[in-house]
Amino acid sequence: MITKNTKIRIARPTDNLAQVAQMYVDGLGFEIIAQFENHQGFDGVMVGHREHLYHLEFTHHRGTIVGKAPSHDNLLVFYIANSNEWEAQCSQMIEAGFREVKSYNPYWDTAGKTFSDIDEYRVVLQNREWEEN
Repeated sequence: MITKNTKIRIARPTDNLAQVAQMYVDGLGFEIIAQFENHQGFDGVMVGHREHLYHLEFTHHRGTIVGKAPSHDNLLVFYIANSNEWEAQCSQMIEAGFREVKSYNPYWDTAGKTFSDIDEYRVVLQNREWEEN
């Protein structure tokens, strides 16, 4: 049963394992919480915060090429209500190597900014509270 204490791992492939993991560490203030090499042909890095119930996993299957994100609507969205914290986080993303891009869905540009990593996957930083609707 999925409960509020269930942990979630969001995994995706990359051709740029070390670079993309470092971008998320630097851009979002994550830490490397685990990594592995050549596990049945796969290398991987998990990033996040040890006390949070979610983390990201980036993997690379040796000898394969996965290319870029399949669409510009593949998003991770973070809600940051405090404007000062949001602005600082946006600056941190640029310093980490993310590019600010116009959102594919204009909704995300009304109170946020969208950033693209080197694989063209996108992260949205929303400057608002999460609203349950």
